[in-house]
Amino acid sequence: MTTSLVKTSRTLGATLVLGSLLLSGRAEAQITTPQPSPLSTVTQRVGLTDITITYSRPSAKGRTVFGTVVPFGKRWRTGANATTKIKFSDDVTIEGKKVPAGEYGLYTIPNKPEWMVVLNKSTKQGADVDGFKDDQDVARFPAKPYKLGNKVETFTVNFADLTPATTNVDMQWELTGAKFKVTTEVDAKVQAQIEEKVVKNANATANDYAAAAVYYYDNNKDLKQALTWIQKANATDPKFWNLHTQAKIQMKLKDFKGAVASAEQSRKLALEAKNAEYVKMNEDLIAGNKAPAAK
Repeated sequence: MTTSLVKTSRTLGATLVLGSLLLSGRAEAQITTPQPSPLSTVTQRVGLTDITITYSRPSAKGRTVFGTVVPFGKRWRTGANATTKIKFSDDVTIEGKKVPAGEYGLYTIPNKPEWMVVLNKSTKQGADVDGFKDDQDVARFPAKPYKLGNKVETFTVNFADLTPATTNVDMQWELTGAKFKVTTEVDAKVQAQIEEKVVKNANATANDYAAAAVYYYDNNKDLKQALTWIQKANATDPKFWNLHTQAKIQMKLKDFKGAVASAEQSRKLALEAKNAEYVKMNEDLIAGNKAPAAK
């Protein structure tokens, strides 16, 4: 075979192999389209605990949902596709039931007068709710359904009515909502930190003293102790925000003269820092404290 024929043969062979690979790749590739029930993940920090819910979101599409698409009295995966999952970074209490930290399947049994919410160890049931094992339940608790003012086309789970330690997990679809309350442990955890970083620490930082004082003020604890801590925070390097906290604590203790003095100092530093918000807050506090003396 001549040299030119060999080269032609090799080129043709390489072309055929490349073409075969391209065709194979095209055959294996799948068309990607939007999912009818897209996956969603919502996370909320409640107190010091992270709560994460992962679920798929079906749409009503003109259908009557509860009693039809989602039958009454039957277990529902609380969404579509894979099992809806709820995860807690710490132990929580849900409607009076203790639930350990971990990830669980979130199932519901809707009925007109009342829903039953079930947390189960299985997170892989998917549509196979008949294969559900009751002995794997972690908690069961009721949830009262309520009528929505506006139609929610796509199933939605969110966190509502947040407080420093609680939230409601709110499930809404079409014209129906249902929610349950999650309570997290906050005070014991914060108190443990204060004990370690402030009470038993001879070298506590100004930030830790201030944080402890703010927590006591916000939660109506020992205000005299809060005042001691915030004064220590302000002793060496006073900040306008910490001085404002000191003024608020003094006001609550009815030390109006001391509150005005602290607020005046805070206002001066806030003006230097060009922080208009704290300037106004201090001016409001000063005006409120001077009112009783004028009577």
